[in-house]
Amino acid sequence: MAAAAAAALRAWFWNERFWLPHNVTWADLAGEPGPGLQYPRAGHVLSAFPLALGIFAVRLLFERFIAKPCAINLGIQDSGPHRAQPNAILEKVFTSITKSPDGRRLEGLSKQLDWDVRKIQRWFRHRRNQDKPTTLTKFLTFFILILPPVWFCLLKATRWRFTFYLCIFFYGIRFLWTAPWFWDTRQCWYNYPFQPLTSRLYYYYILELAFYWSLMFSQFTDIKRKDFLIMFVHHLATIGLITFSYMNNMVRVGTLVLCLHDASDFLLEAAKLANYAKYQRLCDAFFMLFGVVFIVTRLGIYPFWILNTTLFESWELIGPYPSWWLFNGLLVTLQILHVIWSYLIIRTAYKALVRGKVT
Repeated sequence: MAAAAAAALRAWFWNERFWLPHNVTWADLAGEPGPGLQYPRAGHVLSAFPLALGIFAVRLLFERFIAKPCAINLGIQDSGPHRAQPNAILEKVFTSITKSPDGRRLEGLSKQLDWDVRKIQRWFRHRRNQDKPTTLTKFLTFFILILPPVWFCLLKATRWRFTFYLCIFFYGIRFLWTAPWFWDTRQCWYNYPFQPLTSRLYYYYILELAFYWSLMFSQFTDIKRKDFLIMFVHHLATIGLITFSYMNNMVRVGTLVLCLHDASDFLLEAAKLANYAKYQRLCDAFFMLFGVVFIVTRLGIYPFWILNTTLFESWELIGPYPSWWLFNGLLVTLQILHVIWSYLIIRTAYKALVRGKVT
């Protein structure tokens, strides 16, 4: 009974009429298109999980043995905010009821503890600040995502000249520079889905997928941030896009999406690092450059280059089918997030102009 149910579920999930264009079956993609070539297989994406754990382990080792000593030598301290004195009653209120009690609750706690109201307010303020990451923690969190600039001279012996975002961006540019679909996006759909998977394309895709899975893991272990929900949706949409596009062989246009998103990420991380290291002018320059690149790529190139080919050129050349709608739905979800983030970037840039610096 269970085996029959599992078989029925598997058959439903891998329904050819959902995943593939009309008149194409999984059997058509089971063979090899040429010597040393193959089509993408759903099982390939499973190799991203051990690789993601490896990336996460490398990050922890890098932070402990390389980034932390470097940060300390740059004068970034590990001292955190003032810690609230232990109090079981206030801790229970803080964790179970509210982190910011109103006046009525403060009066009740004042009578219960025989403390004045100002002392209780101070305790809650210290307790809230206690959960915030230190400057060193922030520095280490973002260090793994950015090419160490020239002023990180202590890293010469480590040979860590590049970290993920910049490395994968340049790898993507180098790979795509010789790809015909980089110069003519209609090449993404010619002879689709019978487009062979090269080894370089496979490694590019699986490494990107593994990295975003590692970000998904680390999001639940790092300090929880204000944009947790937005980042969670972003990682989920990105993982879904990479996985679905790989399984139905939309990898050509997928490489364009990946490379475009990698173009600005390392600049933001560079701005954060410069800020934590007290290089204010460098921070301002990196952030302004990041804002320009982000808005140009996410609000200009992405909709008019990527969405144009996935929505209109693909409709013309292969026509829509169920997974086509899912793929484009995820791409449009990303565009909505791009608009939200662009608004936040512009707002931050405006505040920076008013204050005279980025914080």
